[in-house]
Amino acid sequence: MALPTKPIVLDPSGAQLHEEHRELRAHGQAVRVDVLGVTAWSVSDPALLKELLTSPNVSKNARAHWPEFGEVVQRWPLALWVTVENMFTAYGSDHRRLRRMIAPAFSHRRVTALAESIDTVVTGILDRLDALPPGEVADLREHLAYPLPIAVICRLMGVPAEQQDDFRVLVDNIFSTTLTAEQSEANTKAVYEVLHELIAAKRAEPGDDMTSLLITTRDEDDKGGLSEEELRDTLLLMISAGYETTVNVIDQAITQLLAHPDQLALLQSGQADWSEAVEETLRLEPAVKHLPLRYAVTDIVLPDGQTIAEGEAILASYAAANRHPDWHGETADDFDITRTVKDHLAFGHGVHFCLGAPLARLEVSTALRLLFERFPQLELAVPAEDLTPVGSLISNGHQTLPVRLRPATA
Repeated sequence: MALPTKPIVLDPSGAQLHEEHRELRAHGQAVRVDVLGVTAWSVSDPALLKELLTSPNVSKNARAHWPEFGEVVQRWPLALWVTVENMFTAYGSDHRRLRRMIAPAFSHRRVTALAESIDTVVTGILDRLDALPPGEVADLREHLAYPLPIAVICRLMGVPAEQQDDFRVLVDNIFSTTLTAEQSEANTKAVYEVLHELIAAKRAEPGDDMTSLLITTRDEDDKGGLSEEELRDTLLLMISAGYETTVNVIDQAITQLLAHPDQLALLQSGQADWSEAVEETLRLEPAVKHLPLRYAVTDIVLPDGQTIAEGEAILASYAAANRHPDWHGETADDFDITRTVKDHLAFGHGVHFCLGAPLARLEVSTALRLLFERFPQLELAVPAEDLTPVGSLISNGHQTLPVRLRPATA
């Protein structure tokens, strides 16, 4: 197996993503890639990736373990991804401390309590779509995949309605990899302004929400609680991760089911459960393709003889790993809700496994079930292969998802 002489340049537009993932896998367990000008090791082998995600020799703290940090953040469009001070970039005891504070928001009790309101939100969305005349095209990314997660996470976090559109635009820009460094810097400034407004409002008038709870934790425990920066960036993490990723899973699940009517028929006839469709979507088309970044705390010798040197960056290439033939065989590229093993890395692995996974699964399964109950003749308005991916090497969704809710002759 010949290794490339130069890092593989990842396409920031997200075009031809599956061809790109096959190229990464073709070069073995790990290969150097160029992420908007930053060199990192893309790891697409699932066994190695899981090993690294659980290793104490791999950190997410760029300030402590990435020698290039000071230089890169001055020019990199994804600087916010490595400069935030929250659970996402924490390592060791700091990560455990921050995770303990956030975990109650996604407890089984809280998620279960949200089930009824999720049903209500989806039903309201479908009621509005139901008013469209037969044959008219609707964009389900805009009119279902977007509004449901925003409504749910904003209710959980106590974000007022007048701020929700702001957060949507700003979070979309965080996940975009087509912005310049200057545009990203301006977006980060705007994000923090909106977060400061939210914190100030909740300090003045606390509510029954996670933002108020975290503020109370911060203000009453200066030593063991949150710093002001950690408070701000923790809110950013919960709002952005709780919204953007779920949008993509709803988008991709609808796309796959409409592109594979035989699979949809199994669900509509009761031969398969909606949760199986969710898991297979998460495996085949995870919401996050590549997640920046992690760093080698010490030299790491790989089984193939390559060495990730201390201080070098590591990119978790979840989408490529999820389709690895060593994991899911010759049918790894097929959408099959009946597959026996649907294991995936869509929510990460190890100590950084996504706390919001149960909530995301509930939202997606509810949206699919109610959507196809209401519109059993739903069909794509364009071929699935003609859908345009979002401009990102991180997010895995479509710019639009045009469908016909019912045939024009209905």
